[in-house]
Amino acid sequence: MSDSFAPKSELLATLIARGFVHQCTDFAGLDEEAKKPGFSAYIGFDCTAPSLHVGSLLPIMMLAWLQRSGGRPLPLVGGGTTRVGDPSGKDESRRLLTIEQIDANKASIKVIFEKFMQFGEGPNAALLLDNADWLAGLNYIDFLRDVGRHFSVNRMLTMDSVKLRLEREHELSFIEFNYMCLQSYDFAEINKRHGAVLQMGGSDQWGNIVMGVDLGRRMGCPQLYGLTSPLLTTASGAKMGKTAAGAVWLNADLLSPYDYWQYWRNTEDADVVRFLKLFTFLPLDEIARLGALEGAEINEAKKTLATEATALVHGREAAEQAAATAKATFEEGALALSLPRVTVSAAEISAGLGVLTAFVKVGLVASTGEARRQVKGGGLRLNDVAVTDERASLTDKDFEQEGVAKLSLGKKKHVLLERA
Repeated sequence: MSDSFAPKSELLATLIARGFVHQCTDFAGLDEEAKKPGFSAYIGFDCTAPSLHVGSLLPIMMLAWLQRSGGRPLPLVGGGTTRVGDPSGKDESRRLLTIEQIDANKASIKVIFEKFMQFGEGPNAALLLDNADWLAGLNYIDFLRDVGRHFSVNRMLTMDSVKLRLEREHELSFIEFNYMCLQSYDFAEINKRHGAVLQMGGSDQWGNIVMGVDLGRRMGCPQLYGLTSPLLTTASGAKMGKTAAGAVWLNADLLSPYDYWQYWRNTEDADVVRFLKLFTFLPLDEIARLGALEGAEINEAKKTLATEATALVHGREAAEQAAATAKATFEEGALALSLPRVTVSAAEISAGLGVLTAFVKVGLVASTGEARRQVKGGGLRLNDVAVTDERASLTDKDFEQEGVAKLSLGKKKHVLLERA
């Protein structure tokens, strides 16, 4: 993007100002299209898990800003492409899921979109698409003849999703090699069915998106456009959406609102302003005010980020409850009864539940070996007292306060173990 490019459309102006834009096939052309009534765009999400994670938030926010600027967002679930598996960014083949697993994941994922976009009636109401609707019934011979003839294998071999796998001498299956053909065909089909002229996605999808733009031209579609967002990493270089404890899921049954709030509260100082722009709807002048805070006051900006980001996914009430729980836990030293809970039977305690095993049971550590390493570093606490005896077991005395025992890893991860 040229420094002299000044967007005239509300959509591009917003996305550029907030840091969403990495590459575009034609900035000027897209800018003109985005001003037209009925402008619509789509982003695809494969159904490889029962929930999306924080890494999917950025494209979801792009669709939300599209709707806020008057356009029509078309979130696409990959009921068809998930059966194939996207090789992008992977050194080995994705595990193939059953149709039943894909359908269950699809139903769970749909709920997330409703938190960010308005569905229903109206010219810019969001519409949820599923590419199984047109991919599942394709005749292979007809697809090869009518669509496959437009693809150059020479060009496909230059795409990063293919080239990197081959350079590392990791196997690329024929079914994965076909993925970009199906994703490209999605663009042509969505244009035909719903008039979308823009596909957005992460920077790792650039090759697939460009192939879709080219296929649309060859199949007689009007001019199509592609827009990608940057690959997000934290200031220290960590990939967004991953922590030492695993993925940061968006569904509450996989990650509690409190733990989700804590993830954002732990944002590095250098990332606060950038994440406020990307993951909240706060006005830019308010973000600038928060970004001007210095020293310990930057923690107030982090709390705002955590509460606003959590409210979008889990609702305002859950976000404020998480903030209150954190305040009670860290600032007031109280036992916050709304911390995540795991239940243990009285019989299990009587039988001698080891302290290290309890930390594994509640998910604070992955193994007793890891727990031992944490003990040596002073990282585990039981009811705010450091664990020093690796062979100790829990007793009824540990549950005297409100019938729960508080297990802590470091200063910011806490779980209440409740005796049934």
